[in-house]
Parts: sequence; structure tokens; C-alpha cells
Amino acid sequence: MEFQYFQPAKALAPYIRHYYLFVSSEHTAYEDTVFPSGDMEVIFNLGGGIWESFQDNAFRRNPAIELWGQVTRPLQIRSSGVHLMLGVRFFTHATSFLLDDEIGVFNDQVSDLTDVIGRNIRDLHSRLQETESNTTRIALLDDFFTGRLMRTSGRHERLNRVAHILTSITKDPAENNIGRIAGAFGITTRYLHKLVYQHTGLSPKSFDKIQRFKTSLKLIGENKLPLTSIAYDAGYFDQSHFIRDFKSFTGLTPTAYLSNLSTVNQMLIN
Repeated sequence: MEFQYFQPAKALAPYIRHYYLFVSSEHTAYEDTVFPSGDMEVIFNLGGGIWESFQDNAFRRNPAIELWGQVTRPLQIRSSGVHLMLGVRFFTHATSFLLDDEIGVFNDQVSDLTDVIGRNIRDLHSRLQETESNTTRIALLDDFFTGRLMRTSGRHERLNRVAHILTSITKDPAENNIGRIAGAFGITTRYLHKLVYQHTGLSPKSFDKIQRFKTSLKLIGENKLPLTSIAYDAGYFDQSHFIRDFKSFTGLTPTAYLSNLSTVNQMLIN
């Protein structure tokens, strides 16, 4: 199992966190649980492996071109076969340059991106399958998403505004300070909530909780600090607050997770 990361073209850097390639050369069955990351992804399945996700009380086969909405609770996945997957991970606010729908409709779902944006993405998928060159694959992604970005230029100002709002929330946690943050941007609290949800699928409070959770997940993975210190460093009020939030996102206590670190979720916090 191997992950490689690639940076997007400069024009896409404010919107796409990175591209990644996931390769599994052995025919093995695999199960894991995906936790909230705050980011949405598009994944192109280029190999013969099968991925399934647990939706609507059953495992369902993922499409060839996956659109991962915001994951707000633990989501089980499983796979079999040999995998070659090319992923696009967007910044929290940025998937709305690709999609015309309100982002929240995709929450906790793995959708077929072809159904959402049309056949052009299927043509891109075919071209990605035709080449074995990673350099060519990244160039194809850059070309497609740059074109999409140019066609949605009217959204850029709002996208950038939401990005700055999210940065402010990260620096000044939203639970008690959302009114002050809204005032700094010259908007009402209600409009700030609307902007953030429309572009991220999350409320400001949910975004803030996921950021704390991601910090704790990274610190647990580093395995350098006791859990009490991790709770403090991640911004939790106390240990019980940390455990409660962590369990809501993983289904596990921090101690239980520490004994069985997840490959997929450690990858997602990079």
C-alpha cells in the first residue's frame, strides 16, 4: 500500500490541497472507517479494485468517479482487489467552484461525480486510464480543474471570503466568538452561518469541532504526548470534552483508537 502526493498548478493552489495516488499491488481485502476531515474529495478509480461504503444501512459499491461529501460521522469502507486510485483533495471551502449544488446535499455520501457535473468528467477519467505517466495524469487534472475554475470566476470573491472566515474561526474558535468574527467581516452572524454552510456543508461550530478533532488525531498518531496533553494542545476544555467529541467522530475512545491506528485516517490528516 503506497501513497504519493502531488501539488496542483499555482492557479489551483488556493482551492486544491493536493492530489494523491494510492497504489495497492496485492489482491487483498481491506476494511476501515473514514473519519471527518473537513475536506471533500474526488477520487478516480483507475484500477480493477472494488471499493464499497456503508450508506443507507448497507454496503454499496462506489462509482468509478467518486465525489466524497463532507463526512460528519464515522463511515465504514471496504475494498478488494488491486487498486490504483487518483485523488483530488479540496480545501474545506473550495469544492463549490466545481459544483453548482449546495454542498450540504452531499454530506455523508459517496456520489457519482458524472451524475453531478456531466460527461466531461468521464472523458477525463478515460484519459487518466490511458496513460501510465503520473506527470501526464497531474497535467490532465490541472487542465481540467483550471478550466472549471475559469468558468466559475464569478464565484471567486465569495470563495476567498469564506476561506478568510474559516481561517479566522481556526484562530479564534467559533463556539463563543462567531459574532465577533462576523463583525470583523462586516456581515451578520446569520449571513456568516449561511455563507459557511453553502460553501462547506458545515456550520461554523461543526467546522471548528472537526479542526480540533484533526489536531488531536495528528497528535495521537505522533504518539509523543499523553492523552491529557493532547486534549489541551488540541483546544479542548477538558478531558471529558475531548473524549466525547473524539468518540462522536470515530465511534472509539482515544485510548481505543491509539491501540489500532487507521492507515486511511492518518493519510487524511496530511
